[in-house]
Formats: sequence, C-alpha cells, structure tokens
Amino acid sequence: MKTIEIVVRGVVARGGRVLLNRRKGTCNAFLPGGHIRFGEPARAALVREIREEIGTDVEVKDFLGVVEHSWEDENGLNHEVNLIFKVECEELDPSKSPRSNEPHLEFFWQPVNDLGAVRLEPSAIIVLLPRWLSGKPDSEWGSTIE
Repeated sequence: MKTIEIVVRGVVARGGRVLLNRRKGTCNAFLPGGHIRFGEPARAALVREIREEIGTDVEVKDFLGVVEHSWEDENGLNHEVNLIFKVECEELDPSKSPRSNEPHLEFFWQPVNDLGAVRLEPSAIIVLLPRWLSGKPDSEWGSTIE
C-alpha cells in the first residue's frame, strides 16, 4: 500500500544564501530536514533531523508554508508533503559548508537568487523561497503535482 510521506524541512538563510544538501553523486538539492516520526511534533522532528545531519542545534522559528511533491522512480510513484519552517543557528557560517554526519549527504550554501542552478526539489520551493524570505509572502502553498 502506498502512503503519503510527511517531511519537515528547514530554511537556514544567511547573507543571501540558503543551506542545502544533496546525496553525494546526485544533482538534486534539498533543504535540510527529514521524515517526521509517528507521534513526533514537526518542530521537534526538524531539530532532531538537523542535529543528526550536521550535529548542530537549531531554533525553529516561523512556519513558512507547505509544498506537496510527487515523483516517479524505480519503485513507482512517490508522494510527500513538506512542512517548511524558518530556522536560526548562529553557529553556521555561510562562508563554509557544514560537515555532514551522514556519509551519503553533503551540505553547501547556495545563493537564494540562484536556486534553479542546483535543481532544488521540490521545485516549487525555487519560486516560493525568495517570497518567504522577503517577509511578504503571497503564498504559503506550492505543489509539483498541480
């Protein structure tokens, strides 16, 4: 039986750049975060995921929006709903990439105005993220399905 995955992602933005990650050897990039465990609050899941990924504690701030995403791979159709929050962490320096605690991931800073160059997924975030960071979002919802 297919399910809809619930994912939480964090926007760490500093100096016109946003922290992203990707699986080593691939070209698609993602905001840091991961799956919410059953019974776990979304904000707690985001703190846990980022701590697991880069060993840093963060403060989860404002809820920015939701992006639903669907794609096909060798296992068939996949569907996820991404809850996206603004995250603050003074320890992170946009002049150097954080070291990943997970050997399959690499982290890097990308200019907010050039997110398409790294194939950010879900792709709806490419348009929504600059709006969210401007403080005057005109949409909290995005989809790669519609």
